[in-house]
Amino acid sequence: MALKKKALVAAALAALALVWSYTTYPRIGQLTYELGAGIESRLYGLHKEVITVEGIPITLYRSSGTGPAILMLHGFSADKDVWARFARHFSGQYQVIIPDLPGHGETGFKPDWHYTIEAQTRRMAALLDQLQIKQAHVIGNSMGGFITAQFAVSYPQRTLSAGLVDPAGLPSLHPSEMRTMLSKGQNPFLISSRADFYRFYPMTMASPPWMPGFVLDAVGERYIAQRAQLAQIFSESHKETDLPVRIHDVKLPVMLMWGTEDRLIDVSSVPVWQAALPQSKVHVLDGIGHMPMVERPAMTAELYQQFLASF
Repeated sequence: MALKKKALVAAALAALALVWSYTTYPRIGQLTYELGAGIESRLYGLHKEVITVEGIPITLYRSSGTGPAILMLHGFSADKDVWARFARHFSGQYQVIIPDLPGHGETGFKPDWHYTIEAQTRRMAALLDQLQIKQAHVIGNSMGGFITAQFAVSYPQRTLSAGLVDPAGLPSLHPSEMRTMLSKGQNPFLISSRADFYRFYPMTMASPPWMPGFVLDAVGERYIAQRAQLAQIFSESHKETDLPVRIHDVKLPVMLMWGTEDRLIDVSSVPVWQAALPQSKVHVLDGIGHMPMVERPAMTAELYQQFLASF
């Protein structure tokens, strides 16, 4: 009987340990991600601030550089940390500003905030007002690229230049893998399981930087938890704007950068953007996916530095 009791106690303890590991595992991964991102950002000369815009407390990174401002905008479901390794090349000379757009990162989500491209663009202008910045270079990736282009259209007098990195906003000549999935009623961003996440993650980059498995699992769990939020933001941010009509009016300096292996927005969109913005400097990057500034931060930063020095 004593042996049976010991076996039952051991089994109960093992079960408790298993439950504890399962429930705390994602949190440990998330804490590791947050700690690493925090250390990196400080090493790169970026400090965290919270600026309230339209009643929304926007969390952002900002550098103490005294040169012109560069506003860096992340894409849908991403956050400010995707720009950190790219931004390190500019934080000493420029005043770098990297917000977590409303609905994302530490800025958080509320269902009654608006997530259209026009709303996010207006908030970025208001953010610059709060920071007492009259003009800025603006660079954005994916949805952030859409907002960058919309900002150049809506606030040309405030835009020193526009950097478009695999931007959304204009059509492509051929459907991307994501566009094909959406036509079948499947949104790869709306994750229900870790298996879903591990099918989605390779779509974001061709060669992502190394990340421990338990941290990636935590990122996947965050997508699962935010599924309903992301569905609302995706729907609102994909409403049509006047960008296709007004983009031809943009005459300021533009850099367009695109990875040939982009599975979310097909590289065949490049000639569409070139036709709309014939003054743009174009870089088509072989073997790189949807987020070049994450996959190749030093190389893409050098291209952007050359662009900024060219006018």
